[in-house]
Order: sequence, then structure tokens, then C-alpha cells
Amino acid sequence: MTDTVDARIPITLLTGFLGSGKTTVLNSLLRAPPLTAVIMNEFGSIGLDHQLVDNIQGTMALLSGGCVCCEIQGSLVPTLKNLWMGRHDGKIPAYERIIIETTGIADPTPIMETLLRSDWVAKRHYLDGFVTTVDAVFGNQQLDQHFEALRQVAGADRLLLTKTDLADVASIQQLESRLAQLNPSAAISHIQHGNVDPDNLFKLRAYHLSEPAKAKQWLAAEHFRLVSANLPLKQPSILNPSVPTHGGTDQRIRSFSLTFDEALPWAGVSEALDTLVEFCSARLLRMKAIVNVQEYPGRPIVLHAVQHLFYPSVELPAWPDDDQRSRFVFITSDLDEDFVSNLLTSFTQTVSKP
Repeated sequence: MTDTVDARIPITLLTGFLGSGKTTVLNSLLRAPPLTAVIMNEFGSIGLDHQLVDNIQGTMALLSGGCVCCEIQGSLVPTLKNLWMGRHDGKIPAYERIIIETTGIADPTPIMETLLRSDWVAKRHYLDGFVTTVDAVFGNQQLDQHFEALRQVAGADRLLLTKTDLADVASIQQLESRLAQLNPSAAISHIQHGNVDPDNLFKLRAYHLSEPAKAKQWLAAEHFRLVSANLPLKQPSILNPSVPTHGGTDQRIRSFSLTFDEALPWAGVSEALDTLVEFCSARLLRMKAIVNVQEYPGRPIVLHAVQHLFYPSVELPAWPDDDQRSRFVFITSDLDEDFVSNLLTSFTQTVSKP
């Protein structure tokens, strides 16, 4: 299958809680190829290494090695257009990718929505991956005290555990275990002094899966806690899903998987997920699925959602292996897994089969 994103410029979303080392990682990346455009909020106050900056003109900084850095002005779309036109006209170097660095407590969903909803942006760019930095020394404290930090971890495609040279082995192992429970599908890389292998950030293709061979690794369903499906139904309450009331920030995040043995009707899957998004979008941090659809035998459908954003479904030419069950993985916030299971099961069972 031809990969249609090759002609577009990949965008990496780099986030992480305050002081977790995002800018240190960024400074390290800018010293090596490929040529990169960086988009920040108020880049002048964030701390780009002065040795990298050749000159600053208004809201744009030209960096050594051909990279360019600019700040978001009102909206991401005009910023991307200005960069694109400057690249097209030869006024700035022909960068090969873009990194968007968010503030420490920012919700990245509006950025992701811009990349998906803006026709102009979507024709020229694509989201390659969502990368989150986590402080190995203060990460546990930040996760305990700030729910934003938990959401950043739960939504990530890749986790960078920074400052590992300053933490003891036992603490690092405990934090890694915690991160793996919050987001079972995100690989974790250790980072010291901001030095990161570009392969840990780039070419993730987390939102543009097109190769069957990578589907199983992308889904990582075996790392999620399996919730029973295909069981006798309790009528799900759409308006009042069960929400955990006990304390503890981690307990508010649920990571689980659902598996369906029989092929599912597309209308039932679509209606169930539409209902889930309509009533629970803020609680749906991440959803991935490979679905055996009745209408498309032998050609699995890949689904991907972040909160209320559903990325266009992708039809794979074949299954990655002999296991042709439908598999869904969810990371939710304050949303009970039984509600999600019952919702999917009830809709897919009530839609008449062809």
C-alpha cells in the first residue's frame, strides 16, 4: 500500500510538565539533522540555547545549522502558513520536519484538532507522534499533585524519562512501572542531559498506520488489562456512566482492552463510538482499534481517537497475523470500563447483520 503521507511535512508534538526537560531535549535535537522548524509559545522566554541562535527577527529566530524557530501568534494555522511560505519562497531554510513544544500545563488537543480539521494544514502536514517528557526525580510528585501531568502521560505515543542520571535505580524502576500502567502502549526511553536518539521521537507514524506488519505493535493490546466482552449485557446508562469515587490520581486513569470474537457490523461500531464521543469525549483520552468488519472480510479497519477527535479510518490490505478478532484499547479518565464494554457490545449486537 502506498504511504500517502510521504510528501507532507511531519509534525512532532513535544509536551511534558513544567521542569521536565522539554527544552533541554529540544536544544539537543536542534544540533543534529534533519533541518527542523520549531514552534513555541513565546520562544524568547523558554530558554533556547544562545549558542544555537544566529539572529532574531521579530517573532522568528534563525538557528545555527539551518533550523528556524517561531512563536504561535493567535492561531497555529497562520504560524504554519508563514513558515510554509517562507520555506517555499526560499526566505528560510527548507526544513524537513516541525516540532511543536507546548507549555508545561497545556492541553495538546486543540493543536491536534488544527492538524486534522484545517484542510490547508492537513494537505501539507501530518501529525507524526505525541511525545511526553517525564522528570525521573520529581515525576512521581508531579503525577500525584497535577492531573495535567497524568493526562500528558496517558496521551503520549512515546515517553522520555529525563534526568535519569540524578535518580536512583529503584526510583526509576518504580516510576517506569507506574508509567506503563498509565499508558501501556507508549515505549519509554531514558534521557540524560537532554541527549536523545532522534529515532525515539521521529518517524513514529502513530496516526498514519498503513502497514499490516506494524499493526500489532501499534495496538499493543497485550499490554492492556483485558475487560470481558461478548457477555450477557447489563443495560448501559449513557447519561450516567460509572465513575470511580475513591481517592488517588492514578485510579482516575483506566487502561483496558476489549476483544470481540465475531466480525462486527460497521454501523454498530460507528454508532457506539459516536455515542461514546458525544457523551464522554473529555473522558476518552485515547482509543485505538483494529476491527474485523462484516462488510470488509479479510481487510481490517484501523481506528484512532483522542478525546472528541476521530482520525480518518484506515483499511489495511491484510491482517498482521492469524488472529482476526476485533481488538480495542482504551485509556480513559473517570470513565468505567464496564460502561464502555456494554456500550460497544449493545450497539454491535442490536444492529442487524447482513
